[in-house]
Amino acid sequence: MNSLLPLAIGLIALLYASVGHAGATGYIAMMALFGLPAATIRPTALVLNVIVATIATVQFARAGHFQPRLFWPLAVASVPCAFIGGAIDLPTTALEMLLGAVLLVSAGRIVVELVRHDPAGAAAAPPPAVAAAPMLLAGLGGAIGLLSGLTGVGGGVFLTPALLAMAAAPVKGIAAVTAAFILVNSLAGLAGGMVAGRLPPAAGLPMIAAAVIGGAVGSHLGAFMLPPRALRLLMAGVLLVASGKLLLRPLGL
Repeated sequence: MNSLLPLAIGLIALLYASVGHAGATGYIAMMALFGLPAATIRPTALVLNVIVATIATVQFARAGHFQPRLFWPLAVASVPCAFIGGAIDLPTTALEMLLGAVLLVSAGRIVVELVRHDPAGAAAAPPPAVAAAPMLLAGLGGAIGLLSGLTGVGGGVFLTPALLAMAAAPVKGIAAVTAAFILVNSLAGLAGGMVAGRLPPAAGLPMIAAAVIGGAVGSHLGAFMLPPRALRLLMAGVLLVASGKLLLRPLGL
């Protein structure tokens, strides 16, 4: 394995974990760039996702940002859908192009809102309409779970902009819920792939170590040190990177 790949994995894990994400889109892009076999890329990305999402979930929960009322309706619906999506092996070129465009718009929206509104922005608690609408959250979770299983990502890049648009929680609360959401969806996607006969490959100790270190440093920064404005800017950056990977990957770039 090229020694630069673990370094790239660690940097991606650090950046994504700082906003409660786990980095699957970045891992997929890097592994493709370094020539890993296509059949191993999706399950390997999910394995790395589980590692980083576990660390980020613990760190954001330790900091007191986890919001169970927001998480459980999302997770209960998303897990079976991610399992189904992980068992399906479909050409995803058109889907990835569409999702990349959506993420690009979402990143732009975050930047515009930072310019127009209170930079710290985020309510102290989920608005009543969101907190009292578990069916709405379940529908959102199910749709994102299916997409995450189909594309081999944990779903955080889809969930974060949706929750930000809904003003569902403070920005660090959204990061905490996103990390836990990615964890359960990545596990479900892996299980679906195993049922379909795609056993997860060994990621290799250097890649695992890099993901652990990057995830630990990034999630600590996001949970305990970064102010909400910086976290929102990082979220916009992560969404921009993710959208670029999804838009360019079908083109072989």
